[in-house]
Amino acid sequence: MYKLITIDVDDTLLNDELRVTDATRNSLREAMEHGVMVTLATGRMFASAKQIAEQIHFNVPLITYQGSLVKNLLDGQVLYERFVPAPITKLLYEYANKHQLHLQGYYNDQLIAVEDNERIKEYSRMAKVPYLIQPVSELVSKPMTKLLFFDEPEILDHHQKELKGLIGDEVHITKSKPFFLEILHKEGTKGDAVRFLAHHFDCDLSQVIAIGDSWNDHEMLEVAGLGVAMENAVDSLKQIADYVTKSNNEDGIKHVIDKFVFGRSK
Repeated sequence: MYKLITIDVDDTLLNDELRVTDATRNSLREAMEHGVMVTLATGRMFASAKQIAEQIHFNVPLITYQGSLVKNLLDGQVLYERFVPAPITKLLYEYANKHQLHLQGYYNDQLIAVEDNERIKEYSRMAKVPYLIQPVSELVSKPMTKLLFFDEPEILDHHQKELKGLIGDEVHITKSKPFFLEILHKEGTKGDAVRFLAHHFDCDLSQVIAIGDSWNDHEMLEVAGLGVAMENAVDSLKQIADYVTKSNNEDGIKHVIDKFVFGRSK
């Protein structure tokens, strides 16, 4: 029945040791061998997501930047792309400067910041991607795939409310982690990308399984035929999910594949 599975990366596919377990990897390969398309749907950059996808031998397009970029893994062809509107980019850099917030941008799958500080260094280490330092005057003219504030959760919660009141009807604002506040094109959600990819593969949305753990996954869980939340997911995602699987440390992805793809009761 199910032809496409879209899987969030952090705290979903990856366990707390940032690994894909052998059991989960083998389960994904078995599903693909039986004709099920499996891909990632992540807020990460394509360059970062690619490193994970290659470990599992995926050969399909990846949903990256929360859904703002869908790109082929093998030949790098861009299938779907949305950018933050230029006036919003300019406004956000002015906002960051006014409130002394760290704001980083993503242009042409490159991580860019205006200051070489500990925030950008930490993010670069976590994502395992390099970064560039450029002046604001250059950045505001570039079509940004995503802009991200990196700060303490309570600080970001305050600014998320402020920004939603200021530009919330013009862009998509979400938190992928408590300390990441992300701004994207309003058609740059995981739900938009899943909808596009299903159409691209001539697959009905009822034949899609979407699996995630955080609130930024809710759009894809809502459009998929089967929306699955991890046991370690935030409560708000569990409430809208069709099914709650085991945690990311208990091979929750394997459990979904066994149950809904192969009909195994265990």
